Amino acid sequence: MTEQDISPYLLETISGDKWKIIGIKKRAGVVIPLFSAYSKESLGIGDFRDLKIAIDWVKSTGNSILQLLPMNEVGPVFCPYDANSSFALEPMYISIKDLGGSFKKDIQERIEQIRRDFKPKGLYVNYAIKKRKLELLWDIYASSYGSEDCFEFRKENHYWIDDFALFNVIKKHRKGTAWYEWEEKLRDRDEGALSLFKKEHLKEVDFEIWVQYHLYKQFKSVKEYAASRQVLLKGDLPILVSLDSADVWAKRGYFKLGFAAGAPPDMYCAKGQRWGMPTYNWERIKEDGFIYIRQKLKFAESFYDLLRIDHVAGIFRIWSIPYDEPLENKGLNGSFDPEDQDKWAGQGREILSVMAESSNMLLCAEDLGIIPRVCIDTLREFGIPGNDVQRWVKDWSVKHDFLDPQEYRQLTVAMLSTHDTTNWVAWWENEAGTVDEDLFRRKCSDRRRIDFSQIKDKLFDSGFSRHGRLYWKKEIDSIDKLVAVLSRPK
Repeated sequence: MTEQDISPYLLETISGDKWKIIGIKKRAGVVIPLFSAYSKESLGIGDFRDLKIAIDWVKSTGNSILQLLPMNEVGPVFCPYDANSSFALEPMYISIKDLGGSFKKDIQERIEQIRRDFKPKGLYVNYAIKKRKLELLWDIYASSYGSEDCFEFRKENHYWIDDFALFNVIKKHRKGTAWYEWEEKLRDRDEGALSLFKKEHLKEVDFEIWVQYHLYKQFKSVKEYAASRQVLLKGDLPILVSLDSADVWAKRGYFKLGFAAGAPPDMYCAKGQRWGMPTYNWERIKEDGFIYIRQKLKFAESFYDLLRIDHVAGIFRIWSIPYDEPLENKGLNGSFDPEDQDKWAGQGREILSVMAESSNMLLCAEDLGIIPRVCIDTLREFGIPGNDVQRWVKDWSVKHDFLDPQEYRQLTVAMLSTHDTTNWVAWWENEAGTVDEDLFRRKCSDRRRIDFSQIKDKLFDSGFSRHGRLYWKKEIDSIDKLVAVLSRPK
């Protein structure tokens, strides 16, 4: 279908009202992790003020979409896809300058010292900036405690902010230990114990809310600025949340705590993947009218025009690994939940319908990996774009050649790479023309009983094989030559 042909179709889908808002036309954009998008004015890491500079750059280059990695507060591993809240924003990204007002001399001197100590340089972000920035924020907050009213913000976000603030303060007083290792009354949310703890640490609890209030205001300001520049902001909604999170602590009935999510083995990961986050108890979430999912969408809409649904296939069925499974097995011994394939369509369609109806954001689905047909069909029916990644879009059935861009799916977000992959240059230098070594070893050692050590140097160029990837020798350019070395029939 042409752009004109697809327009009437999209407008009739469940996403039709969202398409009306953003307009049905080809667009180009860029995805950035805010922690890397720093400027001369940054305080050790990219912040919300820097986002406005990035928006100007997007506009000046003819792009119209700026996509961000998840902005949720991260835990000790600093992974935005393993956040300690589905709602709370990451304090590292707060702009000290945009807090408003003037600072006392000692505060200003500390700001300059932090700028010197954390001058962005090299290949990596120094995440120690979070501790230093929070210490600074505490002193700014303490000097004006009680002078700023967060009542309306707290009231509007009551469904998550109180649990989150209490969770963070308890965690700090328990030296960062996971909630499931706390003493029983706090672990299991005894009302009396929580009330007493909150009373004893009220100022700290209020501080957590004060920080989130300013993050919320600054992020809203970024969205307003983007709209003034005709740039759309695209968010990223992780499908899962950390086991050690405020969400799981406060709403543990919504999760299957005996299982870790992951992905089954494939040609890129021979043992599959084990992400570690608990899977959802969809039956329990449904009993509550999917309010947890609706709340996530409601909060995200404060900041974004479009929203990437992480691992959309996991909404239909997710690879579930028993928590007592040895870590070295990764995703080998998992199974899909639900196990009954006949349930996948009903579950996925219902959840996606709830998501589409719960906000004005246009949903965009990450539909990479092993995707059930029902997922692909539902996305098309609902008018939700999927993803096409250049290195994986091939004619897999005949020649295995890369497809031209005009042959990609029409309803798709096409890209060179993702946050989970190497960038395009690194792919070309280290992965193109290779095969995963663990996978190839497994294929040799199963029923084929091929001695890998005997054929490795005949098939692969050791000078170019690295990072767990085997680089094919140039002369191995056909199936006939491969099976001849393997001494096996086609």
